[in-house]
Amino acid sequence: MSVTAASGFTAAGIAAGLKGFEKRDLALVVNEGPLRSAAAVFTSNRAKANPIIWSEQVIADGTVSAIVLNSGGANCFTGAEGFQTTHVTAEAVGEALGVSAGDVLVCSTGLIGEQLDRAKLVDGAHLAAVERSEKGGADAAEAIMTTDSKPKTAVVRQGGWTIGGMAKGAGMLAPGLATMLVVITTDAVLLPAELDAALREATRVSFDRLDSDGCMSTNDQVTLLASGASGYEPEQHAFTAALVELCQDLARQLQADAEGASHDIAIEVVGAASEDDAVEVGRAVARSNLFKAAVFGNDPNWGRVLAAIGTTDAAFDPYQVDVSMNGVRVCSAGGPDRPRTEVDLRPRAVHVLIDLHAGGEQATVLTNDLTHDYVHENSAYAS
Repeated sequence: MSVTAASGFTAAGIAAGLKGFEKRDLALVVNEGPLRSAAAVFTSNRAKANPIIWSEQVIADGTVSAIVLNSGGANCFTGAEGFQTTHVTAEAVGEALGVSAGDVLVCSTGLIGEQLDRAKLVDGAHLAAVERSEKGGADAAEAIMTTDSKPKTAVVRQGGWTIGGMAKGAGMLAPGLATMLVVITTDAVLLPAELDAALREATRVSFDRLDSDGCMSTNDQVTLLASGASGYEPEQHAFTAALVELCQDLARQLQADAEGASHDIAIEVVGAASEDDAVEVGRAVARSNLFKAAVFGNDPNWGRVLAAIGTTDAAFDPYQVDVSMNGVRVCSAGGPDRPRTEVDLRPRAVHVLIDLHAGGEQATVLTNDLTHDYVHENSAYAS
């Protein structure tokens, strides 16, 4: 049920005609209350799409009644006309629901630099408001897909309260979020400040550590809405832990559906002087096209791992580092260990363990291999 698993929420996913009337391309998630607490995190890209600029203003007071999301166009670098389209879309949702447009978040995803059909968005918003229901979560998750091969949803249930979520994204997955839209709902009783703290911690250890291709989108947004409909007030740490679980689940689903990927790679860095060092080292490997191409070819080329981590500012001695790939230690103290022929990279799941021997901190960064299909898909995307 995705975003409608938590009580107090309705949703819809309809075909507004942005991608042709045979495909769902507009989603609406409505917080029916009694609370309308909200928090969101946005792309750190300085080039922000119009919906991001709008939504940053809406979220400022921590109150959100609904969120409308469209695929079929990013509404980015579309000037004043594009921002007005975002504004009009929010007004259409507000009119249909009887709420203020200033309490409606807007998200868009798709091709940059193309104007959206404003009339289709307005008509679609009204239709989605009419069709919304407590069973509409699945349709909403389908409507936000772009190059995704399947919807991404997750649910975590606790004693008396629930968190549900949906996500889209299959490429440009990088820190500062991704070409990724995520909507998370809960029926727990929580204030906006509590949601914000939990969401920032959860994204820090989930979406921000998913680095599919090192590119950062202009439209990333992760939104958390609380209806309070369960009547339960969870402890902050318990809610944060459940939210981390849900976000990590969605992040793994995004990784598994990355454009053209044939391997899902987990880069685990241990023995780091700090958590930030561990993330920096893992990200350096995740962004090495040489390493990613080697994994695509089922080649356990651990030299490319060491070459990548040597570009970082992390504290470690390169000649004390160990590297294991799928359980085989191929590098010990910066030199050869087991024969690389013992490593089997044919399975989709690849685990790279890097021990820096510099401290007691650790982190894992998720990525994918670099394939012919990735290049083809992204070279043909605009058409």
